Amino acid sequence: MSAVPLPPLPPAPAPAEGYRPGGRNIADIVDREHRQLLALLDQLGGPDATPQEGLAVLTAALSRHLSAEEQYLLPAVRAALPAAAARVDAEISADASLLAALKGLTDEALTEVAERVRRHVDGVGALVGELRAVATEEELIRLGNRLEIAEEAAPTRPHPGTPATPPWNRIVEPAVGVVDKVLDAVTRRPTYLADLPQAPPE
Repeated sequence: MSAVPLPPLPPAPAPAEGYRPGGRNIADIVDREHRQLLALLDQLGGPDATPQEGLAVLTAALSRHLSAEEQYLLPAVRAALPAAAARVDAEISADASLLAALKGLTDEALTEVAERVRRHVDGVGALVGELRAVATEEELIRLGNRLEIAEEAAPTRPHPGTPATPPWNRIVEPAVGVVDKVLDAVTRRPTYLADLPQAPPE
């Protein structure tokens, strides 16, 4: 297996044989989030939907998800799988279009957004499978830890004009995320699946 270039990490002692870092691997995290997003879309299209809360949570969840993927997952794929560079570029372009479609999301625009999300899940899901095949479990876990940290600091609103590749997105996105979170607190806007009266199943 070829090594996947990792983001800068603090110095650590040489790992003992059989060492496995704590945390979940990036492939499992992304697969789980994709299932959650699809389940939320199904719920929003069903008879028991809670449109306003549901649309706000969908917008926030997608904004966090895309931001973190662009900071860590897609750069890792590009580095580990040079032949996939054009597909990575296509996903970044599609992400910008999806974020633009999320701005001021309404029930009427939900069908278009749902179709874009499904294409995202298919495209990125395939890249995740290929990354899983060439990266070690330790690399995937360490990338997963970085992805989860990035998601917590990520914007909760769509900002399609912000940088979409490192290093600038790792600087700009957390700063934008701080502003979004202040607005969320002031307006009491729901941003997590757990904020919904009935969270969708995975």
